Amino acid sequence: MIGTCLSRFVLHSILGYSVNVTVPLPKKFIAALAPHTSNWDFLLGQLYSRSIDTPIGFMMKSDWFFWPLGKVLRRMGGIPIVRSRSEGVTDQVARQAMEADEFRLCITPEGTRKATTEWKRGFYYIALKAQLPILLYGLDYERKVIDCHEVIIPSGDYDKDIDRIKRYFAQFKGKYPEKFAV
Repeated sequence: MIGTCLSRFVLHSILGYSVNVTVPLPKKFIAALAPHTSNWDFLLGQLYSRSIDTPIGFMMKSDWFFWPLGKVLRRMGGIPIVRSRSEGVTDQVARQAMEADEFRLCITPEGTRKATTEWKRGFYYIALKAQLPILLYGLDYERKVIDCHEVIIPSGDYDKDIDRIKRYFAQFKGKYPEKFAV
């Protein structure tokens, strides 16, 4: 795995990204990362989590977990998701979060790299069921910044909370802005 210093060097010196994170990192949280318009988002997220020496897991379509890549992705914190059998996934992940001493999971709310206003609800319901805060991480390619200055505590009113979440993310430009819709 890439070390902390090397990750910082690549993220900041080579790629030119800055980090503006003003919220403290609790032992358990869901990191909602948007916009998600490119596979490069994954690389930037991994570099960021390693640069702060805080492993953050991720959920990914099970198609990516083929040998030998699957073994590497699992070691990095990957959780394969079979979309056709998504029933019960939020309950299973919420249970894992409740049972763990530390739990950090990054999810892209859109669930796809294509423009869609119908975001996936799983990240919200995992956080609600496990009583976890949702840290909102904006990835802005135009300004080259990773930004997190808002935390959502799920109220149970999905429509109200998702509206607030989408308003927060509207300020960020993905690698392909035309693929991001709120």
